[in-house]
Amino acid sequence: MNPFQFDIRNLPDDGKQVAGTLPASFFQLPEKDSAIATSPLTYDLNILRDDKDIIVTGSLDATFSLECGRCLEHFTHRVEMIEYQTEAPIEKETTMDLTDLIREDILLTLPNFPRCENGNVDLRDCPAEGRFESPESSAPLEMPGADRGVWNALDQLK
Repeated sequence: MNPFQFDIRNLPDDGKQVAGTLPASFFQLPEKDSAIATSPLTYDLNILRDDKDIIVTGSLDATFSLECGRCLEHFTHRVEMIEYQTEAPIEKETTMDLTDLIREDILLTLPNFPRCENGNVDLRDCPAEGRFESPESSAPLEMPGADRGVWNALDQLK
């Protein structure tokens, strides 16, 4: 049974507490993706009805292996949402499934451009750090006439 699917009519006034773990397959990530779920999802949530909305509060925790955008090596990144809170409008007065909402909220916390040094489990420097920089690319850009002011330098450009 899906712990995030419930009948709204049977939801107690003080809410419903759900806690447990779901396998890493919960995230439905493609096999050859740059993000791989390496641990089960651990959740402890309170689901409460508030007029025309369902309010969910609690904690979510999962670990992922992400591919570094520089060196292409994998590193570990943990998503720990200890003060998770979301709400969803009630569309039907029968059953509701929050699975997609919760999955999306977790996956959206993953970095868009992951880099080794941003991993929060095993801290490390990226082995590709500085490998793609030449001495010329790190030197400050000098423009003729810059000592006479920014506008003079812009006037010199053609």
